[in-house]
This record gives sequence, structure tokens and C-alpha cells, in this order.
Amino acid sequence: MARDKRNPNSRLGDRREGRRLRSLSAVLNLGPYVMRERNDACDSYADNLEISALEQWLIDKRSEGSPAMNFTHLMVAAYVRTVSMRPGINRFVAARRLFARSDIQVVLRVRKGVGSDSAWTSVKLHCSPTDTIYDIYSRLNAAVDNVQAGTGESDFDRLAASLTRLNRFFLRPFMAVLRMLDYNDWLPRRFLDASPYHASLAICDLGSLGVQSVDHHIHDFGNVPIYLSYGAKRHVYELDREGQVQDRHMVDLRFTVDERIADASYLVEALKCMKYFLKNPQLLELPPETVADDVN
Repeated sequence: MARDKRNPNSRLGDRREGRRLRSLSAVLNLGPYVMRERNDACDSYADNLEISALEQWLIDKRSEGSPAMNFTHLMVAAYVRTVSMRPGINRFVAARRLFARSDIQVVLRVRKGVGSDSAWTSVKLHCSPTDTIYDIYSRLNAAVDNVQAGTGESDFDRLAASLTRLNRFFLRPFMAVLRMLDYNDWLPRRFLDASPYHASLAICDLGSLGVQSVDHHIHDFGNVPIYLSYGAKRHVYELDREGQVQDRHMVDLRFTVDERIADASYLVEALKCMKYFLKNPQLLELPPETVADDVN
């Protein structure tokens, strides 16, 4: 593992994507040796979100001149704001060690065209803990417009096309070489910037397809520690304190998490924090007053 030439403060043992965490507890340091693969270490969290206030906030923003703002923008912004307070969810495991990622990278699935029959591709957003919902809105829209206005190809499409040009008898050993390079932090920066398998969070929006959320699988290749899936809006009829029937608008959330990055209580508190920002989206309109740093 070499020092990152882009970061003059990097030390021996750090990686291109982040710095090694050297002051963690023995239990966390032992985790990658006990649970060697990401699939061994994945936990699933199920929750739901009441979105009536969120829907009204989106209506207000659209009337103010942000016509394309939607739930996905808020989901990314809420995660980014949570990282500013709970940076431990932006860690990753590589080569049996834990690292704090240098920036926030979110992978999303978007359509290559404007039609409902258009194919899907992946885009990666590079975010900062100080980003507001408006920063996320501009950045995500620009990424989608760039894919749809160009050839319909993202960086990932071009990367996948170059790999699949290999004969199938060479592709499998080549992937083994990629895994070896990834383990030793020898993958080129250009590959890491395009790869959807190297990121802070991957979001799967099933609501746009009209179906409910699922427990998403987690990839052993790469280092994405959290996958988030959310489904279509559903109606729940409940009685209020006066005994009147109320129509609640709900969205189901499913998180698949590499539990090696932090202890369970920390992860649960972070997910509660993210849910709080989704319930109070107006808090995302301004940057955070302070940004917490991860441990050394």
C-alpha cells in the first residue's frame, strides 16, 4: 500500500481512497479476519418513513423553481449530512484493515434516456460533508444530464465495455488480477473513480419502478459498505388521538450494512440520524455548523 500522491498528509499504510484507522478497538480490528468476506459481515436493517411533511416540502421547492427535486435528492443529502455527524459510516474494509474514506461517494442507478423504456446505468457522485440539498440537487441533475445528453454512456458503461471485450476465458483470470490489485491498493485512480463497487453508499430506487424495497445484496468485490433500497409510496390508515382515521404516506427502507465498519449501536444511531433529516428536510437547506472527523 503506497502513499497517495494527491494527499501530502497520507502515511504509509493509507490507501488512495482513504486513511487507515489505527486507534480502533481490538474487536473492530479483528472483524475483517473473522468475517473475511463482505457477505459474511452484512446485516440488514428494515425501517419505514412517514413522508407527508417531506412531500409538502418537495411541493414547495418545486414551486420555488426546483422542478426536478425528488426523494432521491433528499436521500443522498440526508446521508451526506449524517456523515458530517457520524463519519464512521463512511469507512470501508480493504486488505483486512479499516479505513476512513477521504470523500463521500454515492452510486445511483439512472436511466440512459428520458423514456421509460431506456436502459439503466450507474453514476457516481462525489460529495462533501458540507453539501446542502441544493448542492446535491445540482450535482445529481448534472450527472444525469451528462449521461442523457451524450452517448448515453457513463464512466461505468465504458469501463464495463472495455472489460467484456476480453475473451471469456481471459475475463475470469483478469478479474482475479483486479481483485489482487484492489487488495494491494494498486488499482489505477481512473478505475476507482469510475467503479460503482468502490463508494460510500449505493442507492437502489425501486419506488420509480412501482415496487417495494428489497434487502439488496452486497458485493465482495470493491468496498461499498452500505446498500440502501427504498420502494414505492404506500398508504397506511391509522387512528389519531381523536379517533379519526388518518391516511399516512409511508416509504419502506432497507439497509444492508457491512457490520465490520462500526459497532451495531453506532450504525443504528446513524440510521436514526439519517431518518431524522428525511423527516425534517428544511435542515438540509443550510450547511452543517460543524463537521465531525473520524478517529485516527
